[in-house]
Amino acid sequence: MCRSSETPLDRIMSGLKDLPSWLAQQPAGQLGEVIIKGREIIDRTEAVAADATRRFEKAGGYKADGFLGMVPWLRVNGKLSGGAAAERVEVAHQLKELPRTEEALARGEIGYQHALTIARTAEHLGAAQVRKAEATLLKAAETMDPGQFVGVAKNFEHQVDAQAALAEANRAHERRYLRIGQPVDGLVRIDGLLDTEGGAIVRTALEPSAKPAKGDTRTPDQRLADALVERCQARIGPGHPDGAGPRPQLMIKASLDTLAGIDGAPAGELEWGGTLPAETVRRLACDSAVTRITGLGELEQEITHAGRSIPPATRRAMVARDHRCVFPGCDRPAPWCDGHHLVHWADGGPTRLDNLGLVCRTHHRKVHEEGWKLRREKDGRWIATPPALIVTSRSRSG
Repeated sequence: MCRSSETPLDRIMSGLKDLPSWLAQQPAGQLGEVIIKGREIIDRTEAVAADATRRFEKAGGYKADGFLGMVPWLRVNGKLSGGAAAERVEVAHQLKELPRTEEALARGEIGYQHALTIARTAEHLGAAQVRKAEATLLKAAETMDPGQFVGVAKNFEHQVDAQAALAEANRAHERRYLRIGQPVDGLVRIDGLLDTEGGAIVRTALEPSAKPAKGDTRTPDQRLADALVERCQARIGPGHPDGAGPRPQLMIKASLDTLAGIDGAPAGELEWGGTLPAETVRRLACDSAVTRITGLGELEQEITHAGRSIPPATRRAMVARDHRCVFPGCDRPAPWCDGHHLVHWADGGPTRLDNLGLVCRTHHRKVHEEGWKLRREKDGRWIATPPALIVTSRSRSG
């Protein structure tokens, strides 16, 4: 065989052929480096594949094999699912406009998941916006695992364009679902998707009941399943029918600028990970205890404003007056509802009955995230006004 005609791909494939026998001779305790190097090779290859994908697609190479597009060609020949193939093609397109990110991936300074997050940020904001902060984002990616870095990228999106971040969160919310199947062989299948807020609420509610006890032989998944049943069982049993009892504590970190809805403010951060748009933070803060922490360099004082959470007596008076969700046409009962400040307390609104209304979570979202207006007339009627239709055109080009 003529060595001069051997391509880099030939040498890689030859090395992969020899790898299993070499690996079998290595001490098991020293295989960590093999795993890390293997992941780096895969990630760096993704950068090469992105460049090849763009050039192959531009040349229409997929047509010679009878395919109508790059995604189906890659799905079949790359042995990928449709979603994974579409993701690779989209990342390849975005990285063309983000050469520093592609170079960092090719050098192994970041992983493919980091590059994917940056590419999706460029898809949401436009590559030009990402290029302005590309160096900062890459520096953060080099020191964080991909899960942590998603929070950095989402916060960047919120600071650059809070409305776009809110629209993205609303699109995610629309994809939520929960399916409860029929019993089969003594088991009921439950599966679904929740938005960031919903996932954090469920996890916050279940985690205390899912901790392992001494001698507990259940798996983590089994403990969570049992905790879900226990929490639901507790809600069925005796409690506070008007919803005036203690509420689950969902920890959210947010700046005063975020609560005030000021442009350029950072997103809210959930204790379990993930970010929330400013308007979602404001909705959740309608009926929440708020702790304000101030200080320069270190915490100097902590002042709890428990009045931000609607007191039980006020809640009972609100239930007695409203009975159910006040949104016209809604009949969701009081235990399913939040207390909504007509004038948000962050904007100076008082936590008094005349500034409060009972709304279910769906309609609470409409008021905050979707721009509806809710008011109470002097005769006691509630009026809900939809947002004005705004048609915008946003360029996503680099």
